[in-house]
Amino acid sequence: MAAPSPHDDDAARPGPARRAPAGGAASATTPEAEPTLGTAAAASSPTTAPARRLHLNAFLYSAGHHQAAWRAPGSPVHRLTDIAYYEELARTAERGLFDAVFFADGHSVGDVSGGPRWSLEPLTALSAMARATERVGLVCTVSTTFFTPFHAARMLASLDHISGGRAGWNVVTSMWDSEARNHGYRAMPTKDERYERAREFVEVARALWASWDEDAVTADPEGRWAEPSKLHRLHHEGRHFLVDGPLTVPPSPQGEPVLFQAGASGPGKALAADFAEGIYAVAYDLPAAQEYYAAVKAEVARAGRDPGSVIVMPGLVTYVGRTHEEALEKQASVDRLLPVEQSLAQLSTFVEQDCAQWDLDAPVPTLPPLEEFTGPQGRYGTILRIIEAERPTVRQLLGRLAAGGGHCTMVGTPESIADRMQEWFDNGGADGFNLMPPVQPDSLDDFVDLVVPELQRRGLFRTAYTATTLRGHLTRG
Repeated sequence: MAAPSPHDDDAARPGPARRAPAGGAASATTPEAEPTLGTAAAASSPTTAPARRLHLNAFLYSAGHHQAAWRAPGSPVHRLTDIAYYEELARTAERGLFDAVFFADGHSVGDVSGGPRWSLEPLTALSAMARATERVGLVCTVSTTFFTPFHAARMLASLDHISGGRAGWNVVTSMWDSEARNHGYRAMPTKDERYERAREFVEVARALWASWDEDAVTADPEGRWAEPSKLHRLHHEGRHFLVDGPLTVPPSPQGEPVLFQAGASGPGKALAADFAEGIYAVAYDLPAAQEYYAAVKAEVARAGRDPGSVIVMPGLVTYVGRTHEEALEKQASVDRLLPVEQSLAQLSTFVEQDCAQWDLDAPVPTLPPLEEFTGPQGRYGTILRIIEAERPTVRQLLGRLAAGGGHCTMVGTPESIADRMQEWFDNGGADGFNLMPPVQPDSLDDFVDLVVPELQRRGLFRTAYTATTLRGHLTRG
């Protein structure tokens, strides 16, 4: 399918104000065209229209986010380098009226014995997926440690053109030494250095996107193709980058791609507060989600921006059934595929004790409190919260950690899952969710076919696309 025209959308507005002027930004010129894409079926018309609506993002990963998803009968494990597989997933998300699909990225192969991780290069894949879809946004991770601003700005502007204004950039600094050694580093730079570089990187990339005035290209066959005075050099010389500019790509439909960020550390939240329009968050339960939501919104306000303009989307793993028992069986069926020895070894690493002899079908043995634990406390604290809230068996805990780690998991009927999503949405825990299907494509199909209509029935989610750009989806709801 052809991408929509870049001239029929009024959401070609860069988000946060640029800190360093480098030419004019794209602006609204034409009203939004009425979208013609088919909509997901709502169970019934909502009786009330809320002031805000949920945002949904589909985080596409390998055969699914569960570590054993690739082992499931009928899994797409043999299609992970087949672009048609990802196009099908993107069309499913679009059928569900999602704001966007999202690819993470990694720069080292990892332990291939445990399952696949990275296959196609994400920006290349998203460019193909843009031609197979019409409205859904296309978000890609690009590392500020391993790329340069000019390279990233050029690729992302190209994706925005190819997709008709649907590109997004998840800004990351990367973290593993094994990745660094594929890019000329002996080890990763320190966190402070990575975030300092990231901040300069984003500022330069945004200046490059603004280095062409919106009306620079006249394409006058009897005169000039573009007006040189409306292209602007940056002459940037910072600690990490020397960039003259301007960019080689003319202004794209959105002016600049939508910026996302997923930092949970202090520097990460500060970077998100200054630049992000969407934030991918990690929260096991509502109290953790509320704590992060309040903290990052306060950072946005301190940065002089409207907290309501930044969409916070915690990760969400769902197992959906028409009955609660069916949902539990879907979860259990993939959990049973986990290699027990490998999973127990991983759990031993997380809790820093030997779990090899634990009874799989007995409750998890008592673990030391968080204040007595000497290892990394983030995941350990999540494990303690899972045990306290769910009282799982060892086997259930292994499955819980195998799909989404510290992210929230919801198991149940469409109504019960919508209840919990609404609770987070209404009580300062989320503006939407970054769906992490444990088994692809089945879990994504279940959510689109069963949960989306229930959210629509409650008036919590759109019943049709009202914008043609990713920024339009985020600002219009």
